[in-house]
Amino acid sequence: MKHKDIRILGDTHLKGPNMWTYRPVLEALVDIGELEDFPSNKLPGFTDRLCAWLPTLVEHRCSYGERGGFLRRLQEGTWPAHIMEHVTLELQNLAGLPGGFGKAREVPIRGVYKVVVRAWQEDVTRAALSRARDLVMAAINDTGFDVPAAVQALRELSDDLLLGPSTACIVEAADNRDIPFIRLNAGNLVQLGYGARMRRIWTAETDRTSAIAEGISRDKDLTKQLLQSCGVPVPEGRLVDGVEDAWEAAEEIGLPVVVKPYDGNHGRGVFTNVATRAELEKAYAVAQEEGSGVLVERFITGNEHRLLVIGGKVVAAARGEPALVSGDGRNSIRELIELQLNSDPRRGSGEDCPLNTIRIDSAARLELSRQGFDADSVPPQGQPVLIQRSGNVAFDVTDLVHPDVAEDVALAARVVGLDIAGIDLVAEDISRPLREQGGAIVEVNAGPGLLMHLKPANAPPRPVGRAIVDHLFAGEADGRIPVVGITGTRNTTPVAQVVAHMLRLAGKRVGLGCSTGMYVGRRRIERSDGGNWITGRRLLQNRLVDAVVLENGPAAIANEGLAYDRCQVGVVTHIDADATLPGNYIETPEQMYRLLRTQVDVVLVSGAAVLNAHDAAIVEMAQLCDGEIIYFARDAALPLITAHRAAGGRAILFADGEIIIATGRDQDMIAALHPGSTGAGGGDDNDIWRGDIALECLLAAVGTACALNLRSDLIATAIHTFVPDYAGTETVG
Repeated sequence: MKHKDIRILGDTHLKGPNMWTYRPVLEALVDIGELEDFPSNKLPGFTDRLCAWLPTLVEHRCSYGERGGFLRRLQEGTWPAHIMEHVTLELQNLAGLPGGFGKAREVPIRGVYKVVVRAWQEDVTRAALSRARDLVMAAINDTGFDVPAAVQALRELSDDLLLGPSTACIVEAADNRDIPFIRLNAGNLVQLGYGARMRRIWTAETDRTSAIAEGISRDKDLTKQLLQSCGVPVPEGRLVDGVEDAWEAAEEIGLPVVVKPYDGNHGRGVFTNVATRAELEKAYAVAQEEGSGVLVERFITGNEHRLLVIGGKVVAAARGEPALVSGDGRNSIRELIELQLNSDPRRGSGEDCPLNTIRIDSAARLELSRQGFDADSVPPQGQPVLIQRSGNVAFDVTDLVHPDVAEDVALAARVVGLDIAGIDLVAEDISRPLREQGGAIVEVNAGPGLLMHLKPANAPPRPVGRAIVDHLFAGEADGRIPVVGITGTRNTTPVAQVVAHMLRLAGKRVGLGCSTGMYVGRRRIERSDGGNWITGRRLLQNRLVDAVVLENGPAAIANEGLAYDRCQVGVVTHIDADATLPGNYIETPEQMYRLLRTQVDVVLVSGAAVLNAHDAAIVEMAQLCDGEIIYFARDAALPLITAHRAAGGRAILFADGEIIIATGRDQDMIAALHPGSTGAGGGDDNDIWRGDIALECLLAAVGTACALNLRSDLIATAIHTFVPDYAGTETVG
């Protein structure tokens, strides 16, 4: 029988840590309809068809925690929403996005589920989910499905939308060092770190890469002059004006020569071993088309090399090899190139291919003509034919680089002024000094490609991403500024505002996002609700900000996730028993708990969670925190507080009209709150702390200040000078 279609009712992209996991996910609402009555073990042939199309599903461990665990679930009987979760992840895996988190959970409507899957990029995951739905339905109805086509479409979409491999390797290295990152555009511009401690990269360029140095590197003649003046070996040559001048330069230098554009790139229009006037005229015409000027230089015998310099040190080196084919007496040179060279899986035009596709361009035609061939010639059996003299720079030789060569290369980068540079040189043997063998540096490149070092044709990858991150963040630096996240079902706005006031008094330029708006310092930038993901990201991207305080309401966490990956302090104020988010199917205290625990989950090991000791559900969150626990309470005699202090823990308490910081057996009185009058000015119009609700806000703020190691006298001053800037307390209903 044919079954009705599975419907995707909508989806939510959770862009930061969320109730499901630390990483971004796509949370889709999926209606399986009548298939609620047909788990996989009641669908004849379904499991066999699915496993035939996706045999790699055997690697999915699922709830059994072992290889083949998901297949076991299929055989025992599981529902299409759960199956869609696994198929979505596997399609992404086959498209080059391995691993990932997945969940499928029922909602109160029969047949409707939340399907949650890791989202490396929102549009790619949405497309994978849609294809997973189609594949599952095809397997159910036995209608056939083109898996390779679906995977190829996802791979192409990934290539278009995800970070390129060079940028991705830097971001991965930063992530491995627990340095946060934010992608700033649809391309490869990425921020590493937050606020005033951020750094920016654009592929292999950084915010330390000088625009002047980049301009110098594009001017090959100027680059050569500067290098030569500092004693760096470069080939003799000059910028020429016309064919006649080019021939004169060639005769002055001595044939053979190299003819190339003086501001070209990627090797386009470069002709090597030019030995006759006829060859020079052809080369000049092409080089002139490729650039705005032409250089004629001495031809250096040897292989092309690319050395990567980061922060004044050579961290990787690759050698190029000539491209040759061998005649078979049957196929033309054009056909031999495809059969013997371009069939190599390492070759291609994509960013994940270390070797370029060989094409018959003007330089290749010139090389062939020297050997008496053209592209359609059929060379005899065993006849070697040189197609490309230089290029194919993808063979790792890092361990062979002579110290003198490394010194020359590092000097070249410094002379031009580049913090990251790709230095091209020609030498017979990279393990010998350049001067000893007549080698020379021929180009200095800004923003060098890293792929040849990430996927060398002959060796394991070099850790070039890590080298760039270590260059930008020396020692133990992690690019983090203090981030405070505050959540709860009520009373979060006043806590956020008091904490921001305390940090301002401590000399910090504070970014504040709360329900009354977005602030930088004392200036309100926007009046709209600032307690959301967008506001948080804008503050974290602001170079002026050296501390951020963010109010994270339940709806914001449920619909967007947190704006940051980790925080120094996480505050939870209240979980009201009747608080719900019906639109998100969060309708019980247990579900609200799972949502709000997100704030505690992301506290750094060096940070602290500030928790309301009067709320049992919030107290339960303490076990989830990687950092310190600081409780706040109106009642200093609570058994929890007594036990916490006995264990040496810190607590913020209110007793006999005084706010006390208690650490173990020690107590430090911070401020006395006089009935009916606290705050700036001392009048009833500033009575912001009257009543239990307002007092708990103040205690939470003091706990946060303690977690940030602010001085006691500064905290006391902040208590008595704070002027509220909020309309009232907020609730979730």
